Amino acid sequence: MSQIQIYFFRLLLFVFLQSFIFNQLEINAVIHVMITPLYIFLLPFDRSVNSLMFISLLIGITVDATSNTFGLHTSSLLIFAYLRPVIFRVFSPRDGYDVLKTPSIFDMGNRWFISTFSILLISHHLWFFTLEAFSFSETLLILQKTLFSSFISFVVCVILQTIFIKRTA
Repeated sequence: MSQIQIYFFRLLLFVFLQSFIFNQLEINAVIHVMITPLYIFLLPFDRSVNSLMFISLLIGITVDATSNTFGLHTSSLLIFAYLRPVIFRVFSPRDGYDVLKTPSIFDMGNRWFISTFSILLISHHLWFFTLEAFSFSETLLILQKTLFSSFISFVVCVILQTIFIKRTA
C-alpha cells in the first residue's frame, strides 16, 4: 500500500472514530477524548504549514459538521497545525529530522513524543475549551477540562499508535 493510501485510510479512520465514537462518549462532564490531533501530528516532517492547515481545516469542518460543535474542532486543529512546526523546531535533533522517519513514538522515541505531543495537545485542548466556555470567568473549569481531557486523550492516542502504526526496524 502506498503512503498516500495509508494516510487517506488513517484520515477516514480518525474522523470516523472522533465523530461517531469519541464525541458520543460520555465519560465525565470534564473529560472529552480527542484523537484528531494525532492524525495531524503523524503527518510527515516535511509537510508545509499551509498543507497542514488545509488538512486540519478539512478534518475540523468534517468533525464539526458531524458533531454539531460549530467550529471548535476546526479552530483547535488549525492552532495545532500552526504550532506543530514551531514545537518540532524547538525539539529538533542536532542533525535535524530524518525524512524517512515519521513523528511517531516508535520512530522518535518516548521522550521526544511525550514532550512534543503533550505540549501540542494541551495547547489544542486549551484553545478548544476556552472557545467552548467563551468566558474567562470559567478559567478553573477550562483548566480542569484541559488537563483531564489532555491526559485521557494522550493515553488513547498512545494506545491507537500501538494498534495502528507499524513499527519501523
